[in-house]
Amino acid sequence: MSPLLAGVLQMLALIAALALAYRPLGDYMAGVYSSTKHLRMEKWIYKAIGANPSAEMRWPAYLRGVLAFSAVSVLFLYLLQRLQGSLPGSLGFSSIDPDQAFNTAASFVSNTNWQSYYGEQAMGHVVQTGGLAVQNFVSAAVGIAVAVALVRGFARSRTGELGNFWADLVRGTVRILIPISVIGAIVLVACGAIQNFAGIHEVGQFMGGSQQWNGGAVASQEAIKEVGTNGGGYFNANSAHPFENPNGISNLFEIFLLLLIPFALTRTFGRMVGSLKQGYAILATMATIWLGFTALMMWTEFHHGGPAFDIAGGAMEGKETRFGVEGSSIFAVATTLTSTGAVNSFHSSFTGFGGGITLLGMQLGEIAPGGTGSGLYGMLILAIIAVFIAGLMVGRTPEYLGKKIGTREIKLAACYILITPALVLCFTAAAMALPTPVHSMTNSGAHGFSEILYAYTSGANNNGSAFAGLNADTQWFNTTIGLAMLLGRFLPMVFVLALAGSLAEQKPVPATAGTLRTEKPLFTGLLVGTILIITGLTYFPALALGPLAEGLAS
Repeated sequence: MSPLLAGVLQMLALIAALALAYRPLGDYMAGVYSSTKHLRMEKWIYKAIGANPSAEMRWPAYLRGVLAFSAVSVLFLYLLQRLQGSLPGSLGFSSIDPDQAFNTAASFVSNTNWQSYYGEQAMGHVVQTGGLAVQNFVSAAVGIAVAVALVRGFARSRTGELGNFWADLVRGTVRILIPISVIGAIVLVACGAIQNFAGIHEVGQFMGGSQQWNGGAVASQEAIKEVGTNGGGYFNANSAHPFENPNGISNLFEIFLLLLIPFALTRTFGRMVGSLKQGYAILATMATIWLGFTALMMWTEFHHGGPAFDIAGGAMEGKETRFGVEGSSIFAVATTLTSTGAVNSFHSSFTGFGGGITLLGMQLGEIAPGGTGSGLYGMLILAIIAVFIAGLMVGRTPEYLGKKIGTREIKLAACYILITPALVLCFTAAAMALPTPVHSMTNSGAHGFSEILYAYTSGANNNGSAFAGLNADTQWFNTTIGLAMLLGRFLPMVFVLALAGSLAEQKPVPATAGTLRTEKPLFTGLLVGTILIITGLTYFPALALGPLAEGLAS
């Protein structure tokens, strides 16, 4: 079987699995966030934190809950790392330096999971399981909660109430993320991923010296790493490490996990707004971009450019022979389009155009299908922009799901789509202009520029993957990427929740003969075009200096 045919068959199997899970999971999540009943375990949690889950919140109160919880989480994770040397189960590792502890705390709380350290050489069991793994759950639950609040803004009318943040946070964790992760961890263990609390031990001789590895609760962290679109690996090699991703079956299963919730949330959206066709339109937009990017990536990586490519069957540099070009290409596109950031190959070793595809996937805004929650609310913001553009074309007041898109709404949507590019381009420009940061570049020229552009694109878009050529463990990069992650995560949430509150207060507008049918294929095409044009105009100059220049020169 040719590698290309193997890749096509993997894609078909993946699509079939996602299709089977789409309806039951989407309907289940809609029921979770619409129910008025609380599980006994949830009641215990509400009592412990002093929250009233039945109290409705307007958007400022909902936002305060998001920010307060996240701020406490950053502080807790920072202190846990700084005290690691004094904690049991640290495997003898010392405490983490202040700048790296800040970067890691910001990274995992913002659902970015960028790592500027070697996981197996820096973090003990307590930090890995009690700190990082916990944030994998709750940071993902925060993203889903904000998305659900925006959906309620479309679904409700003449009220500013968006639900209760604490109830949404707890339900997302207890009823959705934990059950799926438990099942996922069992499957990964069956595939060969490790799950233990073993210490450091020798595994044999390597180049004249001993080679050592430490064990850990890897399968359980791997499951939520993918389900919550987190991406932070237990080991530095991430999902290229055989302890995390043993074989081709586990590789395909991990891709399934990281796509599962973001795609299914479109069904949840359709169910909650009372029109499944609206959910299908958003799903079609996400799927079109995902399939297009995957096909383009496979073409670039299978394209034969010389004898070495012919012998290897494609661009095998930086890729695991267990997965090949096909498994690596599918994984790379899925992880950069979903804000997961997990990698099973080194994106820096992809072809020039292949590296550019991973960059562009993040620069779209992590919306196809995007992160857990963040993908849905990002796509809905862009749908509002698309409706606004269509309204300008025909001279009508734009409407979406029965809500008028007025001055306030379009300003909030515009702020949302501008904040992330501003962070990426300003931090990249500063790093390239100052004398010290460029010393961290392993390569010069277009590829070296791509390393820095990729780092800030990954941080500000809360992806977390790296180009694997930049030494980011410096005070400059730990601090600036940490700030990019926090600002890129929580500033957009301000605009999302403000928009949700504004929509919820509106009176529904009845559809007329002139209303744009946003459930039709025409709107899907308009939305895809809007996404690509906005991204292209924003990032094209930077992409031209990096991956495009490299690809054209090769």
